[in-house]
Amino acid sequence: MDYQAYILPHIWNLKPYSSARDEFKGNEGVFLDANENPIGSGTAIAAWNRYPDPMQHQIKAQLAKIKGCEENQIFLGNGSDEAIDLLMRMTCATDKHNIIICPPTYGMYEVSASINNIVIQRINLTAEYQLDVPAILAAINSETRLLFICSPNNPTGNKLNRADIYQLLNSFKTGFVVIDEAYIDFSDEPSFISELAKYPHLIVMQTLSKAYGLASLRLGMAYANPTIISLLNKIKPPYNIGGATQQIVSQALADREFVKKGIELILAEKERLIIEFEKIPQVQQVYPSHANFLLVKLQSAQALFDYLITEKVITRNRSSVPLCEDTIRITVGLPAENSILLEKIKSFYL
Repeated sequence: MDYQAYILPHIWNLKPYSSARDEFKGNEGVFLDANENPIGSGTAIAAWNRYPDPMQHQIKAQLAKIKGCEENQIFLGNGSDEAIDLLMRMTCATDKHNIIICPPTYGMYEVSASINNIVIQRINLTAEYQLDVPAILAAINSETRLLFICSPNNPTGNKLNRADIYQLLNSFKTGFVVIDEAYIDFSDEPSFISELAKYPHLIVMQTLSKAYGLASLRLGMAYANPTIISLLNKIKPPYNIGGATQQIVSQALADREFVKKGIELILAEKERLIIEFEKIPQVQQVYPSHANFLLVKLQSAQALFDYLITEKVITRNRSSVPLCEDTIRITVGLPAENSILLEKIKSFYL
């Protein structure tokens, strides 16, 4: 693939910032190179006076083993949102290039494109919340640089037909296909990371905010060809992942059994919620979910949403989103939290 043809020239030719930790990679010595405070961090729990590893080598080594890829295929960002923004700034010129999104989907694709003043083509999912492949193919033109696909999808929760994704991967030739797998750990669907070698224009995004329970740390991953990863590293802020985050993430990645048990609990509770929702007459539909949440169509959705807030049960009203009229998105909580939710919903309709 001729990557240079789809990367903005000023990005391709950019000379990146070289940080002190890029020039010296050792952990021992007398560090007088980065204008750090040599005294320490005072009453902080640990010493955070030194800049962190700008390329997060320890975490990437752990992720490479877990995901079955190479370290040079991994970019780490301040949440997946950073990767989304950098990909747009890397490939799309204002008012010239365009991206394709498939609503209802994750809202930050559109927000990031709007911030960067990039043309957005919206090709809605079908009534079954699947990709409208003919419409997407018809929308692609010579200036289309990014196609965003979220699977399992947010806010609908379903996985998208794999055959449709392959068709788009094989047909899209003017830029990059970005598959957002934020919820893949809750799905029986294999990750597209295994397809990186076959599809040089494929970029896969994942996160530690969901299955790993690290939403507050804001760490997202992009997996791609090493050329794309090197460009993302070139344009990111020099120390985009803090030292405390790197330390905690490394510990979390080492405890795979905790993550496994957590996923099992969430999936079991999700099934319990589905069974209980189906017993409530005012619940019109519980949509299939391969994520850690359910999209539920209900009678008087807005009123129920408002009532739940008064009862301090916080859900997400998705009724204003295309194809999601009268729906509430409900994250699967702990067993006791789910019981409270069910009790409040039943009391509202009685």
